[in-house]
Amino acid sequence: MGPVGFDLDMTLINSRPAILAAFADVARETGTAIDLDAVDRRLGIKLDDELAFWFPPEQGAAAAEIYRRHYVDLAERMTTALPGAHEALAAVRAAGQRVVIITAKHPISVGPSLRAVGLSADELFTLVHGPEKAAVLRRLKATAYVGDTPPDMAAAVQAGVRAVGVATGSFSDEDLADAGAEVVLDSLDAFPAWYRSA
Repeated sequence: MGPVGFDLDMTLINSRPAILAAFADVARETGTAIDLDAVDRRLGIKLDDELAFWFPPEQGAAAAEIYRRHYVDLAERMTTALPGAHEALAAVRAAGQRVVIITAKHPISVGPSLRAVGLSADELFTLVHGPEKAAVLRRLKATAYVGDTPPDMAAAVQAGVRAVGVATGSFSDEDLADAGAEVVLDSLDAFPAWYRSA
């Protein structure tokens, strides 16, 4: 046994309403057409990478600042815990292990998101995605990583830890399994039973 890593957006929290509302505010404030459906399909990547679809490089930093200003204002009002999130973290801690949140989210955005739902991490890593998550998992000697995207599953496989998919984001069971998920849960409601038997 060892630490268990969890993704944040759409794994532990439903941040979709706040994220899409913040992007809508960026579009309105900058006069830039942003396809929110396209943003939704890519939920989980770094903000700078998403903004690169809509803004030239020299405008990216300013757009990110606008986004974060709106997101921080919206997050505490619009973020909810996904089903089973509290129980999943409690199951890991009941086994005497640490809960580690590993997310592409900026630290400025993580605080209000966690406060909104009353969740906390024993250790937190921000601004990491894909192979960067794998590096964190290896360093922690984690036993599993729980996430909602194919890059999350690929990171777990690359790190040699158990890849636990949860189909609460923008990707299907099949998407997660194809990316290497050992198990795909419909929601974190099923996580405690899986964890106790793992």
